[in-house]
Amino acid sequence: MARPTSKTDLLTAAHMNFEKLNELIASMSETELNTPFDFSADLNKKEEHWKRDKNLRDVLIHLYEWHQLMLNWVDSNMKGEDRPFLIPPYNWKTYGEMNVEFWKKHQGTALEDAELMLKKSHEDIMKLAETFSDKELFAKDVFPWVGGSTLGSYFVSTTASHYDWAIKKLKAHKKNCG
Repeated sequence: MARPTSKTDLLTAAHMNFEKLNELIASMSETELNTPFDFSADLNKKEEHWKRDKNLRDVLIHLYEWHQLMLNWVDSNMKGEDRPFLIPPYNWKTYGEMNVEFWKKHQGTALEDAELMLKKSHEDIMKLAETFSDKELFAKDVFPWVGGSTLGSYFVSTTASHYDWAIKKLKAHKKNCG
């Protein structure tokens, strides 16, 4: 599916990819769920996240925390409180370090809790996306705090695209276990 450029496409893609993610998780065996992720043998997997996430919980928490970034960013800015998308002091060059902080923060979080947290944050982000018009989501310069992008592109990145990232990671893990 092409990257969404309308509200309908955004909501559809986010819903479909979330369902695909949940179906993939439901199909995971006990072995796959209990085997730590290890992508070190695949030299093509160079990005830090391949080393960072060790299990399903880590992936789900990553998605949850990015939902929180989105929800808090939109809420604050809609109230007139100037807030960047990323948590200070992080920026787009250092957000990998922020992701590690999210990972550390949730090492004591149970998988069952991570699943519930993600389900709720997905529902919250979908409800929030519903409140915006097509123009508000996909026209540039509607909200000054979005910068040179569109609000919809942030929604796509934190939902459909991020779910696709998680699906790819889980499929790679399943393949490693096979």
